[in-house]
Amino acid sequence: MPVNDRNGVKVWQRRTSRESLLLWCGWLIGVAAFVWCWQQISEATTWFFVFDAPNIAGDIWRRATPPKWEYITKLGKPIWDTLNIATLGTLISLVLAVPVAFLAARNTTPSALFVRPIALLIIVSTRSINSLIWALLLIAIIGPGVFAGVVAIAIRSIGFCAKLLYEAIEEIDATQVEAITATGASRWQVMVYGIVPQILPAFAGIAVFRWDINIRESTVLGLVGAGGIGLQLSSSLNVLAWPQVSLILLVILFAVVISEWVSAKVRGAII
Repeated sequence: MPVNDRNGVKVWQRRTSRESLLLWCGWLIGVAAFVWCWQQISEATTWFFVFDAPNIAGDIWRRATPPKWEYITKLGKPIWDTLNIATLGTLISLVLAVPVAFLAARNTTPSALFVRPIALLIIVSTRSINSLIWALLLIAIIGPGVFAGVVAIAIRSIGFCAKLLYEAIEEIDATQVEAITATGASRWQVMVYGIVPQILPAFAGIAVFRWDINIRESTVLGLVGAGGIGLQLSSSLNVLAWPQVSLILLVILFAVVISEWVSAKVRGAII
């Protein structure tokens, strides 16, 4: 902004004195918070183990290589369970997320005062808790196994899918909806012929994207007993079978790369 110098000539400055003072105060508070946090972390850290970490990592690397390739015959069913957990969990979440999204969107909710806040609460609550925590809770309720993993993935994915979908619903072209409404169509007909065709590409993209994410998340659910290849990983880690661990990690990496390739191809075809 322009200010006057001693000669009365206006000189442009980026910030006023008050804005500069507030900026420096903000930096001072940020640096002080960083120093305090670092001090707390330092007091709770055993630095001997940190400095010795390269030696430990090298020792584990030597123990884990080469991978135990003959163990791969026992990983077929676990990786298949992992794919099923991700796929079924994604399908269930999509079925549940669609009505939640329509209830949360401003232009389709039956009540912006009562129904929409409830739908938004469902979206926030399911997204705020990690799938591992959902799996721990569900294992305590329904027992360990693949079914607990499927339900955990489904609950975790509802909020993600519903949020992106209701944002897509709110961004549709209103003129198409108005044109169908002007013909005397019912509310359901307007939704089926005016709204759904506009959000189908977004829905397909969200479904594939979430399935890709769920492949990654389902690989670790077995660490808490929710089935899949993570269960094999947990068992191998417990007995320090590092060659098996390295092979399992390679299989997980291969599965994630394949899912990423499939996801990219499908999204490219849709878009």
